[in-house]
Amino acid sequence: MAKPDNRADNVPHLKKALKNTAENLREAEQYLDEHADEISPKELNDVIEKNRNRRKSMESFENEIEDES
Repeated sequence: MAKPDNRADNVPHLKKALKNTAENLREAEQYLDEHADEISPKELNDVIEKNRNRRKSMESFENEIEDES
């Protein structure tokens, strides 16, 4: 049997996901600031791409929080 669709706690979950994603972004940027000259070009590009995706996710979380509020 399927669980009922309870969206009452969506906003807190979305805010937590937004906070976690922002923290991961900050940590990755700090990592690049400190170690960009020590890592391979592939790793550098991977981190840059992940951060690009994180920014998109954060924008989506913010839009969804606005919609849910």
